[in-house]
Amino acid sequence: MSLSQFALQSLAGLANAMFLFLVAAGLSLIFGVSRIVNFAHGSFYMLAAYLTHTLLTVLPESPVRFGLTLILAPAAVALLGAAIEIGLLRRIYHAPELYQLLLTFGLVLIAGDAVRYIWGTENRSVPLPRALAGAVSVLGQPFPAYYVLVVALGPLVTAGLWWIFHRTRWGVLVRAATADREMVSALGVDQRWLFTTVFVFGSWLAGLGGALAAPLVGITPGMDTAVIVEAFVVVVVGGMGSFAGSLLAALLIGELQSFGILVHERASLILIFLLMAVVLVVRPWGLLGRPTAGEGAMGARSGGAQAWRGPLGPAFAWTAVGVAGLALLSAAAPAFVLLVGAEILALALVASSLHLLWGYGGMVSFGHAAYFGLGAYGAALALLKTGLPMPAAFALGPLVAAAAAAVFGVFCVRLTSIYFAMLTLAFAQIAYTVVFQWYDVTGGDNGLLGVWPPRWLGSPARYYLFALAATALGLAFLFWVTQSPLGLTLRAIRDNPRRAEAVGINVRLHQWLAFVLAGLVAGLGGALYVFQKGSAFPNYLFVDKSIEPLVMILLGGVSAFFGPLLGAAVFKALETQVTAYLHYWGAVLGGILTALVVLFPHGLLGTIRRGRQIAG
Repeated sequence: MSLSQFALQSLAGLANAMFLFLVAAGLSLIFGVSRIVNFAHGSFYMLAAYLTHTLLTVLPESPVRFGLTLILAPAAVALLGAAIEIGLLRRIYHAPELYQLLLTFGLVLIAGDAVRYIWGTENRSVPLPRALAGAVSVLGQPFPAYYVLVVALGPLVTAGLWWIFHRTRWGVLVRAATADREMVSALGVDQRWLFTTVFVFGSWLAGLGGALAAPLVGITPGMDTAVIVEAFVVVVVGGMGSFAGSLLAALLIGELQSFGILVHERASLILIFLLMAVVLVVRPWGLLGRPTAGEGAMGARSGGAQAWRGPLGPAFAWTAVGVAGLALLSAAAPAFVLLVGAEILALALVASSLHLLWGYGGMVSFGHAAYFGLGAYGAALALLKTGLPMPAAFALGPLVAAAAAAVFGVFCVRLTSIYFAMLTLAFAQIAYTVVFQWYDVTGGDNGLLGVWPPRWLGSPARYYLFALAATALGLAFLFWVTQSPLGLTLRAIRDNPRRAEAVGINVRLHQWLAFVLAGLVAGLGGALYVFQKGSAFPNYLFVDKSIEPLVMILLGGVSAFFGPLLGAAVFKALETQVTAYLHYWGAVLGGILTALVVLFPHGLLGTIRRGRQIAG
């Protein structure tokens, strides 16, 4: 590589870093002060890009039109941020972190469908301003003039943020709240005012990033997901709540993306998630972050499940009656209902396996779809590539998922709270990227087709009965685990890991065992799912598939063993009904999430149980 090429790649990396920094700085600022992991931050970026497109269309042509757009679009996004903070987030500041995250994920779904409704699904583009449409010469090589503007704006924005945080009273309060918000409150500072202004400022930064990026990227409804994942990587690598850490991480990742593409056109994605995984393993609080004292299990604050304390005989009898009733459906229900029923059973296995980690172990995974997807791909590849009969391929799927969970779990259980969740997300994204890009084996985004069961399981009724039997065995296995000494130990670790360690329990070993068993059952769900669908695609491993089982658990209730089963049934039934009449399932799901978090934080079964306790 010549010196001029090296300089151009470095400048391109700096430009990428500035976009990432603008988005990540707002995300880190909001987390540092309010402790909210704001999934909707990428939606602010996307909305600003769309608003930039609209404003450039409606505003009259003039030399200052683009500059005016850079003011108006981020300001509109900041106003939206104020409305969200005052209307929704203020209600849940004292709720568990997971509930805050799910609420903001619901907002992501609503924003995505709102964009599709207002602007449509086709890609949109924004022309470069005329004054910056050309190229400048860098060491004799042409370089886009707009990138030069972005690179020049980076230090100016950084200096401006430094001045705000170090030379204004508001900035001093923000830094103090980042270090100890309880102390700031004790000094008489109005936390509601501080949280609102921080959220508005963070939203404005995301909007500025979106408006600046609009001329360089294709504006699509899914652009929020891509940028929020990268922004999370920046914040986690730099240290959550650390402004300087976000800048350093953005520079590292921007350059990694710029030079990684020279190694392989798609290598940069794997490289940045590998960087995140390595940083989390070596320094869980990030490069410039600080360890948080007293950080407990993320799931512990959101409640937990207990072992079954009643007599087992009647419970088994009623469960057998329920399974028999579901089996009778195969003789009477239409084929469509049976196909949906088989899908619900597969999803119930995934949700219940995650429930083992969250409800009994206090470990909330953001990457559980990895084991569902690897189970599906393991079974599909065994059938298509090796020629194994379907029963053997079906059995191999869960083992592939368990093997992956055994490897990833070694690193994940070293961490706790949000860092555990983010590392599970990092490994899931690595697995997704490998599946997505390994065309020769997995088919890439074309997926694997023709993964059908044999003729003796070919009818909907027979496959439904097969799915019912597999799910019953999987749930029975999970129930046995929750009643076993391992389940008792997991609950002890969830409630007080330090005390558990003090009495001689090997905390990491037990958490790792639970992680592997949860991966095994999630893989069983994946194997069941792939033969029901007849195909496997990379989106089985994507982040939104990891959020769905969390929603199912919330729907059913985290405190009840059968809550995930009920949640999966309600979730799939709603999705089936809504998508039959509307194209905006995401908005409906987002509305359900928002209502659940705000109105029914204990889930359906949990709310019924608490009502009985109050009444009785």
